[in-house]
Formats: sequence, C-alpha cells, structure tokens
Amino acid sequence: MTPRGRFITLEGIEGAGKSTVAAALAAALRAHGLTVVATREPGGTPLAERLREVVLQRGTERIAPEAETLLMFAARAVHVENLIRPALARGEWVICDRYTDATRAYQGGGRGVSASFIETLSGEVLGGFTPDLTLLLDLPVMTGLERAHARRRAAGDGDVDRFESETVAFFDRVRARYLEIATADPGRVRVLDATKSAAALAQDAVDASAPLLAVEQRPR
Repeated sequence: MTPRGRFITLEGIEGAGKSTVAAALAAALRAHGLTVVATREPGGTPLAERLREVVLQRGTERIAPEAETLLMFAARAVHVENLIRPALARGEWVICDRYTDATRAYQGGGRGVSASFIETLSGEVLGGFTPDLTLLLDLPVMTGLERAHARRRAAGDGDVDRFESETVAFFDRVRARYLEIATADPGRVRVLDATKSAAALAQDAVDASAPLLAVEQRPR
C-alpha cells in the first residue's frame, strides 16, 4: 500500500510571500525525492478556477459575505475531491496556497461571517479533512499591502481584485483572526516571521516541515 502523502498549507495576508515560499518549499521537498503538487485556493482545478474568478472579480453586483463563503467552500469541495485527495492517495505531497483557515480569517474575521456557519460548512464539506501542517506567514498589515502594491507596479498590473481593494481595517481583522487560529491550534499551525528576507523565510518554512519529512523518511 502506498503511504499517504502530506498536506501543507500556507496562509497569510496579501504580500506575505506565500508564492515564493511555496516554490522554495516544493523545490526542497523534491530534492528529497518526493513528488510535490503545488496548488492554490480558491482554484486548483479548471472548475474551481472558474469559481475563483467569480469570487475575485470586481463587478457591479454585490456578493453577500455568506454567499462569498459558500462560493469558497464550493470551490474547495471541487479542489479537495478532484486534486488534493487523489494526490495524497498516490503518496504525493500537496502544498496549497490558502485553505480553510483563509475562510476563517477573510470571511470570518474580515467580513464578520459567524464562526458557527463556517465550521458547519467545513464539517459538512470536508468531514474533518485538515492539513498536516499550516505555515502562517505573519507580518504587519501595512508592510504586506506595500509589498503587494509594489509587486503589481513592477508587473505593470494596475488591477486589484475584490480583496486587494479592501481597507486596512479589514486586513487588521484578517490578521488578528489568523493569529487567533494559530494560538488555538499550535500543534498544526506554525507562525513564521514574514518580515524576513525571502530566502530566510523560505528556509524557515523548510525547517518547519522537517519533522514531517523525518517521519516520511523513517524506515517502515
């Protein structure tokens, strides 16, 4: 029987460096001979990516916070069923940029959607399916937003999505909720200092995953 792979999620506000860390962590795990799938939420499969467009695009029609939460879980259900679970069953490691903690932080902390509504959806949709490790890349809100704006300027991209256009107060609430999640679940969530250089942060992420790697490489 093929051993189940490991599921690592990356969380944090805009500008935290999740994409850079995901690439570095995937490279480090592949160097140990592991097959790694890098993905993101919302999205990750063709159908989930279409749902991502609905959630992120700025339009004239308002999306209520509860409706936004339902869309997030719809995309997540497709993603987990069609990509994440099959990859893990094949013994592959999955690194996901955002997962359910993002809903707890953005829709719960940021939008004010009730925790009971989110957890009920999580239980019904995911049935207790949780990451083996979550890395929370934490930094001050203004630092993250300045980085995100600089990145868009460098790319010549002036468009912002529905979340990137939110207020500082919104992201303050998101960050606070993320830190509450980490405090409540220290066995799963590791908080990393995202004010560090990209190289130092990536190394911290690799170090944080070392215990999982040690278990994987232990003689069976």
